[in-house]
Amino acid sequence: MDPFSLPSPSSASSGQSAPSPEVLMDQLKTQLAQAYAEEFFETVKSKCFARCITKPGTSLSGSESSCISRCLDRYIEATGIIGRSLFNSPH
Repeated sequence: MDPFSLPSPSSASSGQSAPSPEVLMDQLKTQLAQAYAEEFFETVKSKCFARCITKPGTSLSGSESSCISRCLDRYIEATGIIGRSLFNSPH
């Protein structure tokens, strides 16, 4: 049974209780973190690849490797700045 499924009447009557709110919150946090990581990776991959890889091949040139590294560093820094400003802004 996945974490979002409602317990079936047979499992509810067999003594299984619903997960606690803490367990549900932990599952939600894990799923959100995974979704964020996947989105982050896809965004960086598409933006940095488009900007840095001029001739796709079996390996990266030195300049392509440096470009990818700088692009990733900038994206991580920008994401951190945006995250801090969102979480530190008055609500």
